[in-house]
Amino acid sequence: MGRIRVLSDNVANKIAAGEVVERPASVVKELLENSLDAGSTSIRVEIENGGRRLIRIVDDGCGMLRDDALLAFERHATSKLHDVKDLLSISTLGFRGEALPSIASVSRLLLETRAPEEQTGTRVEIAGGKILTCDEIARGHGTAISIRDLFFNVPARKKFLRSEQTELAHIASLVTHYSLAHPDKTFELWNSATNLLHATPVETLRERVFQVFGGQLLEDLVELSQRTSTLQMPEPDEPPRQFSINGFVSRPQVQKNNRNSIFIFVNGRLIRDRLILHAISAAYHNLMPAACFPFALLFLQCDCEEVDVNVHPSKTEVRFRHQSWIHDFVRDAIRDQLMQSRPAPSFTQALSPQSPNAQRAAALPYSEFSQMLHDDLQPLQPDDEAPPQPAALPEFVMQPTSAPAARFDFGDTGIPVNQPPPTPAAAITDRLKLRVPDTHGPFPEGSIPAAYNGQNMARIGELRPLGQLHNSFIIAAGTDGLWIIDQHVAHERILFEQVLNQQASGRVETQALLMPIILQLTAEQQIEYARIADELRSSGFDTEPFGNRTIAVKAAPSSIGLGDLERVILEILEIAENELRSVSLSDLRRAIAASIACRAAIKINTPLDQRKMEWMLRTLAATEYPMACPHGRPVALQYGTREILRAFHRI
Repeated sequence: MGRIRVLSDNVANKIAAGEVVERPASVVKELLENSLDAGSTSIRVEIENGGRRLIRIVDDGCGMLRDDALLAFERHATSKLHDVKDLLSISTLGFRGEALPSIASVSRLLLETRAPEEQTGTRVEIAGGKILTCDEIARGHGTAISIRDLFFNVPARKKFLRSEQTELAHIASLVTHYSLAHPDKTFELWNSATNLLHATPVETLRERVFQVFGGQLLEDLVELSQRTSTLQMPEPDEPPRQFSINGFVSRPQVQKNNRNSIFIFVNGRLIRDRLILHAISAAYHNLMPAACFPFALLFLQCDCEEVDVNVHPSKTEVRFRHQSWIHDFVRDAIRDQLMQSRPAPSFTQALSPQSPNAQRAAALPYSEFSQMLHDDLQPLQPDDEAPPQPAALPEFVMQPTSAPAARFDFGDTGIPVNQPPPTPAAAITDRLKLRVPDTHGPFPEGSIPAAYNGQNMARIGELRPLGQLHNSFIIAAGTDGLWIIDQHVAHERILFEQVLNQQASGRVETQALLMPIILQLTAEQQIEYARIADELRSSGFDTEPFGNRTIAVKAAPSSIGLGDLERVILEILEIAENELRSVSLSDLRRAIAASIACRAAIKINTPLDQRKMEWMLRTLAATEYPMACPHGRPVALQYGTREILRAFHRI
């Protein structure tokens, strides 16, 4: 007997399911795309137990005839292709005819549908790829598909699914993305009895962005007005190709730590394409740090012949016919819009309101303000000749004047210069396993170059501060040379370990808010909030649900000013959403502590007197990991005595 045999349809469908049905979100994607192809104007998605127990999608599209409803579950049965030439110009989201039979082979499926030209609908029930019943029913036009017990007959695949909230977050992200691509349609997402998303039809993409993300993000976006270009084909008998792009991109100061906030649609299809991602990064070259990424919502329209969508089973990758031209077109469209709009960051926000230069800088023209930031090195005056400080300056953490006083301070009688530095918490380890948002430096913690070794950094507490450079960097002298310390990064490292110490001891210092702050969340953020609410509470945030996709913040860690509170919470939710779904709570606590420390640390352009700089250096030397901040930025640079002598030709 020969060794080669033809696989049965049941086995073939399960193999196809392994390519098409990766997780519950894959099922939602295939069915959602079918609903859009059917011309639906309203789509409702219902989820239970992260999609394991139930996935139900109801639409008001064209529906199916009785014969089509049965034929749709045959392999490679499709209404969207008729000839091999159609593969060269695919204009629909689905086309292969693999999704429904693959899904039906690994679940208990119930299809209810009716086409407008029929008087009655059709009900088809399938379990594990076998048709159980096919009956006539009374229903309106459209289609409803229920998927129950996903992977019930493939337990090995079921073991690879993640937690309920992780799977639900993937589904919420997918539905949110497609709601952005189709602002003229209604999208609803329900998790059991909880409404996670309800986007009603709007006229413009701007209104849809406001529905999904809220007004705060919209203020930081630059609208990419539709840009059209024509590509002349080298062959004389081929007509020129038309390309257009529109959407939104963020201002350069909006910096994400990963690409999860970049949404790309090609001819209405959600994709993840390396070519377009590289073009976006190239557009922001020299406008933001290399390790940061923008928010982008891009819609690229082109002739169907110019893009091949048949290169991946899940249809999330495409291949362009003229890749280099597309890359330059996207890059130039974004960069030209940024250059034309000239989105300026708010420089005055970087200055502390208590800084002597803050109010003066707000009224200065840019040329004078720039000159003010480039003053020469300012040596400190003796303590008895020091200029008077503002009343709130003894509080180390600079905050808006309306915020309660910070609790990370120097005590009631000034800086405890003569007291021993605080003992580091035993619970603090010396490695941050994951990078957290707002990464500014190229070196993750644990991989700092040799110049920042522990032996040199141990001497930082013995340094003698000489003054500040631009009110941002401490210049200090030691027996081994000259040091430059980034005051924000140094204070961030100190506060990070203090916050971890408070978390470990269960004594987080909090401040109650006079009026709760109401925050609007996206569907994904609402899911992540429910998952990490206990960790937020243990970190000093007193929050509670306040209606649909809204939370109320009643208290927060005392080190965070009111101006930064909303940003910190949204940043923490982004950490949970994008990075920490599969790691321990310890890593999540460290990431939360890093976000709190970053916002609470003193900013640049903040003058410090002699005692504060001495306190900073002594306390930094006592930390577990003084070489870098939690985000990986180096704390100090050292210029050794031999290097200085050699530069002056003394040796």
